Amino acid sequence: MIGILGSGSWATALAKIVLTNADDINWYIRKQETIDEFIENRRNPNHLELAYFDTSKIHFSNNINQVIEQSDVLILAIPSPYIKQSLDDINIDISKKKIISAVKGMIADENMRVTEYLHSRYNIPYEHIGIVAGPCHAEEIALERLSYLTIGCVDINQSNEWCKMMTTKYVHTTPSEDVVGLEYSSVMKNIYAIAMGMCKSLRYGDNFQAVLLTNAMHEILRFAQASSNIPRDITHSGYLGDVLVTAYSNFSRNRQFGQMIGMGYSVKAAQTEMEMVAEGYYGTKAIYLVNKTLGVELPIVDAMYQILYGRKSPKNTIKELTQKFQ
Repeated sequence: MIGILGSGSWATALAKIVLTNADDINWYIRKQETIDEFIENRRNPNHLELAYFDTSKIHFSNNINQVIEQSDVLILAIPSPYIKQSLDDINIDISKKKIISAVKGMIADENMRVTEYLHSRYNIPYEHIGIVAGPCHAEEIALERLSYLTIGCVDINQSNEWCKMMTTKYVHTTPSEDVVGLEYSSVMKNIYAIAMGMCKSLRYGDNFQAVLLTNAMHEILRFAQASSNIPRDITHSGYLGDVLVTAYSNFSRNRQFGQMIGMGYSVKAAQTEMEMVAEGYYGTKAIYLVNKTLGVELPIVDAMYQILYGRKSPKNTIKELTQKFQ
């Protein structure tokens, strides 16, 4: 039995995917009123209103321990700023569970990858932890538009099994053993989407934005290799495809967040108006601090950190950044 942890748009999209192949699922949603409205209207009242469900196939619960206990495989789709708080409610042993992280962020207080945190905090073997990566906006899943996912796990056989679980007529899946690279790329692409949004508001054109993303891919590769020096093709859709769709799509909340910052909004004002989590804001600080140890050349990440946390001028900081590109 598969259990979904989370109630946002990405959790909803993943539930839609999984229910294509599963007879039923368990689903943890924190607020009972959300569950009640979901059952009444057959759709998530807060996210992806075009995605309708046969709720007779869903065992909802606002008790995370109940969902965990009754599930063999858990899909974690809670925004990264709230993961620790949500998982702290767990009072049962989960070391034997298999968990797929669909979180494209890091554990902020720890500056740890989610898979790393699950392993160290809950003693789950890395062979039982996976990650979902790739260009796959939840809104397009709701519309059943063709999408591609990469499922990473250090155990390639397990990755293949999870690929079968998440393959549909409109979702293609690819297995991978590069958990570290995919996970860091999934975090960093949000940072670059914020940068792209800022550049859009600051009237930088397509030419510069293409150069920005080219340099972003070099940053991801350098950082991934410094973290886990294994062969990897950074042009694969799990890396490059995810960066491109997050940087360019109108569905990208990180791009929207960056556009607002570029227009002069404060971080707090932008977050309040969006009413959604822009993972890249938190990811910027986490990657910046991790890189204090690695010492990788990350000029775009550094620039975003100075703007978002150092309150530096987006206009002046981006202008300085342009001098570092070729």
